[in-house]
Amino acid sequence: MKRLGLKILDIYIIKKFIGTYLFAILLIVGIAVVFDVAEKMDDFVGKGVPLKTIVFEYYVNFIPYFANLFSSLFTFIAVIFITSKMAYNSEIIAILSSGISFKRMLVPYFISAALIAIFSFLLSSFVIPPANRTRIDFENTYIRKPIQNTERDIHRQVRPSVYVYMQSYNTFSKTGYKFAMERFEDGKLVSKMISDFVKWDTISQKWTASAYQIRNYFDGREELISGETIDTTIFLTPSDFARRDNIVETMNMFELNDFIEEQKLQGSNIVDFYLIEKYSRVAYPFSSFILTLIGVSLSSRKVRGGIGLHIGLGLALSFSFILFMRFTTMFAVGGNLPPLLSVWIPGFVYAIIALVLYRVAPK
Repeated sequence: MKRLGLKILDIYIIKKFIGTYLFAILLIVGIAVVFDVAEKMDDFVGKGVPLKTIVFEYYVNFIPYFANLFSSLFTFIAVIFITSKMAYNSEIIAILSSGISFKRMLVPYFISAALIAIFSFLLSSFVIPPANRTRIDFENTYIRKPIQNTERDIHRQVRPSVYVYMQSYNTFSKTGYKFAMERFEDGKLVSKMISDFVKWDTISQKWTASAYQIRNYFDGREELISGETIDTTIFLTPSDFARRDNIVETMNMFELNDFIEEQKLQGSNIVDFYLIEKYSRVAYPFSSFILTLIGVSLSSRKVRGGIGLHIGLGLALSFSFILFMRFTTMFAVGGNLPPLLSVWIPGFVYAIIALVLYRVAPK
């Protein structure tokens, strides 16, 4: 009997895999919510946050974020659990004895892993970012302290030939001190504006420069313009100085690509951090395939210690994989390793481990 090209065995394993995966997510998310409520209860009560706001603006958006964060781990746990149980019920032996190869038995596992990986990618790239925007706004309003910019000697390339400098910037007054803006054409300086300070006008949505001087250069001659105040556009807004690192979590894949290009243009020193977020949205879902192969290869035979030993080994491997990913991304943020390589190195290493375990798995 076949349904959509799948055998009864395939449907049986897929149902067990997806069902266990969803159950593991619900269980761990439930525990996480309980601990999170206990941790933040003082903030909620102290600031008088309405229950409706807590539930619908925070936890409704917190749950998919947290569930997707550990999706690969939940996948691995599901594989270990169902395969170990099948092995100790002698189902694996029966399957292989019936003429089905170990390689063929992996098909429903990989179909399940593919469904989870695609779902995880779509979630992290297009569904979770809008939810994160609401969740992070809630945290910034009721939990976290206001952002205070501590940068000094700020240099930004705001357009291909336009550069901005501020000695310092005050987040609360939205004022930049010792301001300068330079424009270039064909590598030559054509205009330079300096000002004691620039202040953001919330009504006109422009910057007002005070005690300014503008020098324009024309074929060897110079024009000087000065005055008390002038409205100007410097291609920056106060939000550019008040962004937290997790702002990228609120962007879908297209917005993230545009944001990275903008930050490269401005000469941001944490572009690698944003690139890691971009590459991770593909690498993390893909790790489901690797962990699935490791899980099946490890737990498809009976060993002393029972299912508990399989789960213990599986958890050790999965946590080491997650720690390895965190470890390599630290080198990328420090500038010692390209972001793309840092995100994919753990996958390559554990793919080799998966293939070795597959070769020694019972056939």
